[in-house]
Amino acid sequence: MESAVGLDRKTCERASRARDPRFDGRFFIGVTTTRIYCRPICPAVAPRPANKHYFPTAAAAAEAGFRPCLRCRPEAAPGTPAWLGTSTTVRRGLALIQAGALDEGSVDELAVRLGVGSRHLHRLFVQHLGASPVAVAQTRRLHFAKRLLDETDLGMTEIALASGFGSVRRFNDAFRDTYQRSPSEIRRGRPGPLPSGPESGIRSRHQPTAALRFRLAYRPPYDFDGVLSFLATRAVPGVEGVESGVYRRVVRAGGQLGTIAVRHVAAARAIELELRHPDPRVAFGVVQRVRALFDLGADPAPIALAFRDDPMLAACVAAAPGQRLPGAFDPFELAVRAVLGQQVSVAAARTFAARLAARHGTALPTPADGLTHAFPDAAALAAAPLDGVGLTGARVRTLQGLARAVADGSVRFDDDPDDVRRALLALPGFGPWTVEYVMLRGVGDPDAFPAGDLALRKRLAGTGHGPVSERALAARAESWRPWRGYAVFHLWRSLATTPSKRERSV
Repeated sequence: MESAVGLDRKTCERASRARDPRFDGRFFIGVTTTRIYCRPICPAVAPRPANKHYFPTAAAAAEAGFRPCLRCRPEAAPGTPAWLGTSTTVRRGLALIQAGALDEGSVDELAVRLGVGSRHLHRLFVQHLGASPVAVAQTRRLHFAKRLLDETDLGMTEIALASGFGSVRRFNDAFRDTYQRSPSEIRRGRPGPLPSGPESGIRSRHQPTAALRFRLAYRPPYDFDGVLSFLATRAVPGVEGVESGVYRRVVRAGGQLGTIAVRHVAAARAIELELRHPDPRVAFGVVQRVRALFDLGADPAPIALAFRDDPMLAACVAAAPGQRLPGAFDPFELAVRAVLGQQVSVAAARTFAARLAARHGTALPTPADGLTHAFPDAAALAAAPLDGVGLTGARVRTLQGLARAVADGSVRFDDDPDDVRRALLALPGFGPWTVEYVMLRGVGDPDAFPAGDLALRKRLAGTGHGPVSERALAARAESWRPWRGYAVFHLWRSLATTPSKRERSV
């Protein structure tokens, strides 16, 4: 493959010569003389251009017979952007594979979930990603296992299970086939610092209360302070909190509770995740959810380029480069909190959410750092008596209808975005604004857009004028596709006036 998706060979060559971190993870370089593939930021001596092949994904390089570089560690690169390629099916398929759809299920089952045939799914993946669904899943397992080998002292069985191999034998065979050495040999030759900064993670023997730490890379620039400020304002007491530049929350994974702590490591162009959980097998799933929460897969360069011809948004980008979509660790929790925030202030919504967690959530066995409870899941909330929380009867019915729909599978947040929209809109109490807010933060749809938002309509009208119409706002936003969600957060952030009650609840 002579070029990566969306990039020609000349662009890839220039980016690799400059070792530009903004292109890290957008393509990989296969070196024909060594049969090794690298990140664009690899510190090794650059090969001759004639000896390079460019691939859109690590899986595509692996499919072509190249093995990962042990120096630049492709497994530590930022993730593939969610909008890579033009196929919604591929985008959804990638998300499901990242969530483990092929760890136990088959490609045929994945294709059924996506509403296409397995052969067509294979063709789409090869067209847009340069690799089959199976190859993408295999590369995902290998990369995560390699990180656990390098960054923890977990045992081989724990690593094999945590990375989705199912057995130590399959784990060992995959490493010998790919790296031409065993996992034990890989661990004995642990690498030095990552090319992007200080060494990733720590090496401590795992105990039930011990921490696993990971460095999760992003493409700069990244407005971490902006994301942290947004999350801090909305943090639910007892469930999550922000203090001294660190975001903490209780997480439910694998049927058990644990905690995470996230901080920014600017010099490494990464965030550091600390996970404390009794079962290390949940690590991969937690990492993926944290990546979604902090929108680490975003590529700010094409987003900024799309906004440069709009004077208002161009000014917003200049004021806050690296804007991200603050996501959610749990889409169901985010949907509940969106309902709680309807027509009330942020402070009131936090109070309601804290009461729900304290009364109907699960207590953390050992409270720490102000964290005491996990937010109630759908099954618990569907059966919970919600009187005394301070909600209106209509709001209670909306919450319980949502909880029942999620518990019985009527609403699945990993379905096609249009299907999620339709399912949410069919629920009582879910209007277009609430649904689009859930799509933005809970589902991570970069093009979700609440066209009826009063704050946005006022922002476009300018000082001293009444809000523009919903139709006018939607028409203006057409030029912002497919990143209207980023435009929303840029404009919300740029608001200089005090919003109304409804606007304050976003």
